[in-house]
Amino acid sequence: MHDLASIRRLLIVEPCEECLQLVPGLRIAGWDVDSCTLEEAALRPCDVGLIRLLPEHFAHPEVVKSLISRSNTEWIAVLTSEDLRREHIGDFVCEWFFDFHTLPFDVARVQVTLGRAYGMARLRGKDASHSNGLFVGENPGQQLLGESRPMRELRRLLGKLAPTESPVLIRGEGGTGKELIARTLHGQSQRREQPFISVNCGAASEGLLQEELFGDAGETVDASRQRKPGRIEEANGGTLFLDGIGDLPLDVQANLLRFLQDRHIQVAGERVPVDVRVLAATHVDLEAAIRMKRFREDLYYRLNVLQVGTAPLRERHGDLALLANHFAQFYSRETGRRARNFSQDALVAMGKHDWPGNVRELENRVRRGLVLAEGRQIEAFDLGLLGEEEISSSMATLDEYKSRAERQALCDVLTRHSDNLSVAAKVLGISRPTFYRLLHKHQIR
Repeated sequence: MHDLASIRRLLIVEPCEECLQLVPGLRIAGWDVDSCTLEEAALRPCDVGLIRLLPEHFAHPEVVKSLISRSNTEWIAVLTSEDLRREHIGDFVCEWFFDFHTLPFDVARVQVTLGRAYGMARLRGKDASHSNGLFVGENPGQQLLGESRPMRELRRLLGKLAPTESPVLIRGEGGTGKELIARTLHGQSQRREQPFISVNCGAASEGLLQEELFGDAGETVDASRQRKPGRIEEANGGTLFLDGIGDLPLDVQANLLRFLQDRHIQVAGERVPVDVRVLAATHVDLEAAIRMKRFREDLYYRLNVLQVGTAPLRERHGDLALLANHFAQFYSRETGRRARNFSQDALVAMGKHDWPGNVRELENRVRRGLVLAEGRQIEAFDLGLLGEEEISSSMATLDEYKSRAERQALCDVLTRHSDNLSVAAKVLGISRPTFYRLLHKHQIR
């Protein structure tokens, strides 16, 4: 029997036959293994996630990106070597996943990777200040990173709103740190010692979300097992954060409104009081959703008592270099590489980029840059951005494009398999002699 503190939770998403064959050995090694579909994944707590990437995930990567960006889990991709040859898949996997494995599995390497991922998950858990990339200092909620005017005004506003018990609606684009703001409000409130419970309202189907919020119905629970409480009950005494409230199905909206009105839930036919402060976040226009009959106006007024807006990164003048250097310092520990600063060309390229994914995109690009950088500095190319010279002369000959792609493929595969060059060559679908010839050609290693 494993001590509760030592249990390592692994979630296998869209498990294939080869994935399921790993389960007995992983359980012997001390992993608590669960499996589910991609739709259910956001509702299953875990330390490490293993996801079998399917063709539909490559066609619609935003679904996978949403899952990864909304969780503090370390995710590992499982795919075939043929999948890696698809256009842009290498960048997708490198940017969004802790690591990846190609089928068939190298079982020994799987064990090592899972162990490293679990270690990083524990590190993130101990220092949640880095999970959304906006905190600075040891204690989450103490300070928001950034000295731009929008950030100074935000800190001042949160200091006023945190001590109140009123609901707060947090509005802003994706990747601007809305959950971070909710955690700050909780951390500076009288409820700071009580639970902070976060629910992603767009992560599951209506039925699953209803059960996630309110728990088992009670009357339908088998006598042989204990009733599973909902997230509202788990937040009793603390704060309930409803992320993506605009995605909440209408039937669940009605039940949530009923709870907000009388602060009771139904358990086995009985009304049970629950004391929570409700915070909600949205990136959609709720007023437009009300006009289109997709969001209840009475629920809107219940949630929108106080309001906070998050500024997109492109409007936070002066914060870009500060945040980028913060991520570079933090992720240098993860990669085991020495900390690198940014070249002037990279800083210019970052300044010209629009950052549609905001702080989350910056975090991911810096993480990618640390992995790919070979010189003493992180260059614009390492971040996936065009530098000054490339912008002015972005067109090149076909041979030059091929050479760049060839070198990038070598760098990507060495990032993952530098300890096993035979595997690296196999992933690229070339012989080992050819692999060594290409390394020499591009002056790598």
